[in-house]
Amino acid sequence: MSLNEDDARRLDEADPGHRDLFYVPPAEGGRYPEVAYMAGNSLGLQPRATRAELLEDLDAWAQLGVEGHLDAKRPWLPYHELLTEPAARLVGALPTETVIMNSLTVNLHLLMVSFYRPTPGRDRILVEDTAFPSDSYAVRSQARFHGLDPDTAVARVEPGRIAEFLEREGDSVALVLLGGVNYLTGELMDIPALTTLGHSKGAIVGWDLAHAAGNVPLSLHEWGVDFAAWCSYKYLNSGPGALAGAFVHERHLDRADLQRFEGWWSTDPATRFKMAPVATPLPVADAWQISNPPIFAMGPVRTSLEIFDRVGMSALRQRSERLTGFLADLLDSFEVVTPANRGCQLSVRVAGGAGELSRRLRFEHGVVADAREPDIMRLAPVPLYSSYHDCWRAAEALRACL
Repeated sequence: MSLNEDDARRLDEADPGHRDLFYVPPAEGGRYPEVAYMAGNSLGLQPRATRAELLEDLDAWAQLGVEGHLDAKRPWLPYHELLTEPAARLVGALPTETVIMNSLTVNLHLLMVSFYRPTPGRDRILVEDTAFPSDSYAVRSQARFHGLDPDTAVARVEPGRIAEFLEREGDSVALVLLGGVNYLTGELMDIPALTTLGHSKGAIVGWDLAHAAGNVPLSLHEWGVDFAAWCSYKYLNSGPGALAGAFVHERHLDRADLQRFEGWWSTDPATRFKMAPVATPLPVADAWQISNPPIFAMGPVRTSLEIFDRVGMSALRQRSERLTGFLADLLDSFEVVTPANRGCQLSVRVAGGAGELSRRLRFEHGVVADAREPDIMRLAPVPLYSSYHDCWRAAEALRACL
């Protein structure tokens, strides 16, 4: 489509986003001072507020020592509770269903301890055939843990055929575990419909929301999802390796029959320091916690969630659709493999050597994009900080390189 740089500049004036809240890295190539950052689906940019607020938590340690657990400006003992309500709002959950803890795959394992309970004739785990490798490793190891052959216990199905597979073979499926937004193609799965279908076949349905949380509006409680987990270093801009989130639907919170790994932070906080040998968990998602939370890792998550609370997912989703639509128009001469039902990612198939192409984009044109070998280039115009001009630069750089 014939859209030029002036068109992109005009759109940025009319629809500016919130770029001023973030640090944008300097460009190492091209003719612009900042990069066109299109890799927020891999690692989000740093909010400007993060440094000062993290230093406040560090200062509390310096000035208070152990007394910071109770006397810090943000006391450490209940610190994780500061994140609970904003995280619940982000994913459409009740606060009692939501907890920030650990990392994504650790949370998936802890949740599968409770929710993957294979029985003879119903022992399969259904994943998409393009599931993120970590999810594949996790479900295969869960199958082995239960004495099953992962090559037969794990069913890998094309995203477009999942509903068909459930209709045909759902009676053999113990657990459906899918990515809310596919990491490779950017496809947004029909979470409510697939959850309902999985339940109708007697399966537990969980979701990996690594590429969905902070990207698309979610209503986990209303949709009846059994459990979910997500990371916070992509669209949630909480830093590399940042803490993850977990959701457990309220209908499961008080179930005495659920198996669960436990630790000190699983027990009732009111009796935690009585040092009892037997845990007494409350009927909340906090019961899936094991260890006390790392305070300095929680601070950046809290800072980021405050931004999402201020801006709102509805507004972000609307801007995301405008930005991604603009980028799609610019890429109309390329092979875009992302379907219309998508988040804020477009995946372009290239002739091969995606890694080398990403290096050229960065060092020759100042465009940061994410490659998946051998032939997929992922471009993510993140609505919080990406601009229409970033989209234009990315498309022009692809044309120049290809």
